[in-house]
Amino acid sequence: MDIEIGAEAKDKSFNRRVAITVVALSIFMGLCGVKDGNIVQAMQQAQSDGVDAWNEYQATKTKLHIDETAVDQARLLAVSGGETTRAAVNLETVRLEAEMGKYRSEIPALKARAEGYAGQYDALNVHDDQFDASDALISIAVSIAAVAALVEIPAALWASWAFGALGVVMGLAGFLGWSLHSALLGKLLG
Repeated sequence: MDIEIGAEAKDKSFNRRVAITVVALSIFMGLCGVKDGNIVQAMQQAQSDGVDAWNEYQATKTKLHIDETAVDQARLLAVSGGETTRAAVNLETVRLEAEMGKYRSEIPALKARAEGYAGQYDALNVHDDQFDASDALISIAVSIAAVAALVEIPAALWASWAFGALGVVMGLAGFLGWSLHSALLGKLLG
């Protein structure tokens, strides 16, 4: 009878460790999921803002090109026209050159802004990958813990803890902004 009570207590102790492992990892995974969702939203916003900035950059370059072509055409017109035509062309050329100067000064800032959004997206993507790796590792850990509970093999629970620890480290890296990033996991999961 004492052997049965001892075995039952051992089973309960083992199952408690499995249950605590599953609960702790599930809670951490849920918190990581919330943060990851916010990061994904920020990535989408950065990507959208980047597309808008590149469109504005390209539109400004196109307007510059159109004005440069218009100046060339106006100068050709001035050569073939009379004094009135030359005076009108000179006024239009001054206006177009002022616009061209404005476009030339805007282009570098627009390019820098667009590149900034791309950099922001890339930085956020590192943290998104960290949360994705954390999610995968913790899912593996929870699955192994479930198997450990069924087969009652301590080594399986230790494997669960190992995967869980790696998942927690990757999740903490995402929360705390660490530069920890697994290129191998990124390639496998990407």
